[in-house]
Amino acid sequence: MLPFRKILLPVDYSKPCRAVVPYVKDMMHHFSSELTLVHAYGLGALVRSEVAITEPDFSEELRSIEQGRLREFAAEMFAGQHVEPIVELGEPGGIIDKVVQRQGVDLVMLATHGLGPVRRFLLGSVAAKILHDISAAVWTGASSVLPGYAPRIPYKSILCALDDTDEARAVMKAAAAFAGGHNAELSLVRVVEMPPISYNIDFRHYANELTEAANFNLRELKSELGVDAPHAVVVAAVADGICQEAVRRNADLIVVGRGCAQTAVRRMFSQLYSIVRQSPCPVLSIKDRTAR
Repeated sequence: MLPFRKILLPVDYSKPCRAVVPYVKDMMHHFSSELTLVHAYGLGALVRSEVAITEPDFSEELRSIEQGRLREFAAEMFAGQHVEPIVELGEPGGIIDKVVQRQGVDLVMLATHGLGPVRRFLLGSVAAKILHDISAAVWTGASSVLPGYAPRIPYKSILCALDDTDEARAVMKAAAAFAGGHNAELSLVRVVEMPPISYNIDFRHYANELTEAANFNLRELKSELGVDAPHAVVVAAVADGICQEAVRRNADLIVVGRGCAQTAVRRMFSQLYSIVRQSPCPVLSIKDRTAR
């Protein structure tokens, strides 16, 4: 899990992609990481080139053009640093997954896309595939943040969002190690989401009991792991509660788990994806391979 020795940055040459570069450089510097850049291209790349599809070896010429373009990006954005550029013809999500496995990548860093109200409802298909399919940690940086809210690097405030699964232990340990290594303040949050109110049952009556139980569990886990950090228990929709706490704590990074989200499609879309979409700062999602 930690440290991150091999980082992968998918490149699409967009403004959000370029905006992620300072975060990548910070992560590389902190962990002395190797960096691989990957660009997946399709036949649409022909539009940008002068290669005619009727020419012999047009695919190799196109590949050469794309390799040159990625090397130029590397030279511009990572001047003086060694990076490995990889270009592949195919669907981006599948290419990224293949490179992660082949290179033994520990961390994928990418920008999520979506403009205006679309971002509230749709997570880019590439980011969705990466979050769901790969076992490496995934750092996601939104293409826009809340007005007036500017996350910082190096990180100074880290919020760890925990649930009630076995994964919480590994996520808290990782967040504490990451915060300690960055000399950042760590805070914890557990969001208690109440079921919808029905005509027969009003679950709000049980909110205090659930909150007290969550507080107790957090205190126990902090004591067990030796983590000294303030925590909050919030009654809200999961993504909303985490977002609100991130703003209150002026968080520069949110650390969450991802293993349980991968085993339950409903929870994956309603929690992890919503957290990434709504977060005012980057999100580092970690998959605990030992959690059940």
